[in-house]
Parts: sequence; structure tokens; C-alpha cells
Amino acid sequence: MTTAAKVEFKASAQFNPVFRPVNEWRGRYRILKGSAGSGKSVNIAQDYIAKLSDPAYTGANLLVVRKIEETNRDSTFAELQAAIYRMFGPYAERFWKVNLNPLALECKITGNRIIFRGVKDQRQREKVKSITFKNGKLVWIWCEEATELLSEDVDILDDRLRGKLDGMNPNLYYQITMTFNPVSATHWIKARYFDKADPDVLAHHSTYKTNRFIDPAYYRRMERRKEEDPEGYRVYGLGEWGELGGLILTNFEVHDFKVNRDAFDAFYYGQDFGYNHANAILGVGWKDGEVYICSEIYVFEKDTEEIIGLANQAKVDRRVEMFCDSAEPDRIKTWQKAGFRAYPVKKEPGSVKAQIDWLKGRKIHIHPSCVNVLKEVQQWKWKKDPTTGLYIDEPVEFMDDAMAALRYSVERLRRGSAIEVLK
Repeated sequence: MTTAAKVEFKASAQFNPVFRPVNEWRGRYRILKGSAGSGKSVNIAQDYIAKLSDPAYTGANLLVVRKIEETNRDSTFAELQAAIYRMFGPYAERFWKVNLNPLALECKITGNRIIFRGVKDQRQREKVKSITFKNGKLVWIWCEEATELLSEDVDILDDRLRGKLDGMNPNLYYQITMTFNPVSATHWIKARYFDKADPDVLAHHSTYKTNRFIDPAYYRRMERRKEEDPEGYRVYGLGEWGELGGLILTNFEVHDFKVNRDAFDAFYYGQDFGYNHANAILGVGWKDGEVYICSEIYVFEKDTEEIIGLANQAKVDRRVEMFCDSAEPDRIKTWQKAGFRAYPVKKEPGSVKAQIDWLKGRKIHIHPSCVNVLKEVQQWKWKKDPTTGLYIDEPVEFMDDAMAALRYSVERLRRGSAIEVLK
């Protein structure tokens, strides 16, 4: 590296002091829990780019994992790319090679590589088992949005970090890093890494308040949420585990099952419209009196035509009834013109509570690929009466778009032939 590049690199590498213990840790597990806006993912991206660019770590390779492989492109890959340009400035392309298909990054200084994978099904898990590198070994794994993963997913990844490093660079060490916003206190990550002391584990906590790079407008937004939604602020503002009390649905199980529409007694889609908040479409099966959430489309800031395009790519079956939010009749007509059997769900007093009661009375199976469903169901809660502190029969209206789509998807089952649809 030229002297000019060294100067530019060092001048641009700004780290939050709160993450210094994380970046210096050489134990097997770095587990970073934090609020939205805490800077944990930015820090980890910079930490990896700094180390993988350093000849002292020649022979190190990084695997980056999210549950759904495609989500890496706009999250971890983009974050690592941004770190390269932020830290190297105009020298970035001289020292890092970027590959877009398949996603990969390679440091031209050290030969160290970064690759990206998903673990949404058995096929992808098998691909992870067979990873090899031309130079060096896989020594580091970064699991972003780690609460999306099952414990079995992490066990498979953990098994990849094995074998003696004798004869290789003495600076190399095996390590798994997880970054996430906390969800329910029942999550397996809490029990495994936070509830008991382990010399191999660094369990770290950060919030937007410890991020010295946070923009003032975002800070003020989070402070407003403290007053408007104290329960949500605990999780998304303070980075604390979600309370067990007040959860609306606890009768669910996350596991792999075959998604074959013909194998169900009935199958429907539910759609909750959104733009600034998520537009969610769920494919939901019904078999032997139990609900199976099979698929999801969950996107932000997409117009109706774009979402229809995504639905076509995802092979949403136009022959299957799709029940939608009746507050958006124009959108429903657009879906109908595109050939989908889209109908409005009739809203009436007490219908939300009735839908919830119906769902609470059945076992719900969630396919592991439905990561946003899982994220929402683990924090979907009843509101609290500010005077009594008791829960009331009204859901908190925050991060509930997939839950709305789920409610709509079961309307045919709940109401049978009595459901009114727009023909």
C-alpha cells in the first residue's frame, strides 16, 4: 500500500469508542445486541474491512450470512462496500475488487475474500458446508439480523470453523459475529449467549445514545418514541429484550416444511398495503385445522406495479384468492386488472379482535424463510392502559404489516361462505 493510501485509510477509519472491546475481542463469539441506529453493523463492517485489508491477517476469509441470501445485496454487501469507500476514499478500487454476480469482495492487498450466503432451506445449508477458498481458510462468519436464524442454522455455521490453524498466519483465529435488534425474551440467542457467563462469548449492548455519529433528527425521533410508544422504545430505542407479557400470539412454531399448495386443504393470500411502512403479502395454507405461513413478500417504498412485478417473480398464483385491506380500493382494482383474484376484507367493529381470537385458537406454523413474519410475531403486543397499566384488547399499531396480512388471509376460513368479496 502506498504511503498516501495509508494516510487516507487511517484518516477515514472512524470508530465508535463503545465498540473498542468488540473489535479487540478474539474469543469465538461476538454477540452484538443493540437498538436501531446504534451503529453496530457499521462498526462490524469497518472492523472486517480494516482487518481483511491488513497484511497481518493474510489468509483470513469471511462468510456473511443472512437467512434470505438475496437480502445481503442491500444490507451487508452494501454496508461493507460503503466501509471500503469510506475508509479508502479515492483509493478504494485500487485495493478492493467488487463482484456483483455472485456477490463477493476481494482485497487486492492480501487476497482475503468476503462471500455471502443464505440458510433459508436445506439446499442453502448444504452449500454452506462445502465452502472453500483458494487462498487461506474460512475463519470469520458474520450473521446479520441474527434473530432471523434458527439455532440449527448457527450450529451448521459453527461447525464450519474447525481444524488446526498450525502453519498458517499466527494472527488468525476462528470467530462468529452476530448483530441484531432484540425481539422477544424467549429467543434462543438470549438463552444461549446472554443468560449465562461463558469465557468464549462477548455479549455486547449498544444504543443510539452511544452512537456519536447519529444524526440529530434521528435522535429526536427516537426520543419522541419514548413518549409515544414506551413498550416499543424499550426494544427499538434501548435495545432491551421484549417483555414476555402482552404478546398477542404465542401459539406458533418455526420449522421447515414443504411448501406445496396442493398438499393443503385450502390456500389463500393476504395483503396489507403500504409504502413508507411495509407492503406485506403472505401465502397461507390450512391443513388439519392448523395454519401454515408459507411465503412472504415484504417491501418498502414500492408502487403497486412494482409489487405486482415482484409477485409475478415470486410466482404468486393468480388463481388463488387474495384478501386485501379494504381501505385501498384503487390498489385492489389494479391487482384485479393484472389478473389476480384480489378482494377487499370487510372491516366492521370488532373484526380485528375476532381475527386475532380465531388465530389464537389454532396452531400456527411459520416457514423459516418468512423472516419478517417471525420478527413481527415476536413483538406484536396488546396496548397497555396508561392509567391502570393493564393490557387492553387492542394491538399496538407498530411493525404489524405482516400480522395484518395474516389476519386478512384467514378471512375465508374464519367466515366461510359469509365473507363478502368484490366480484
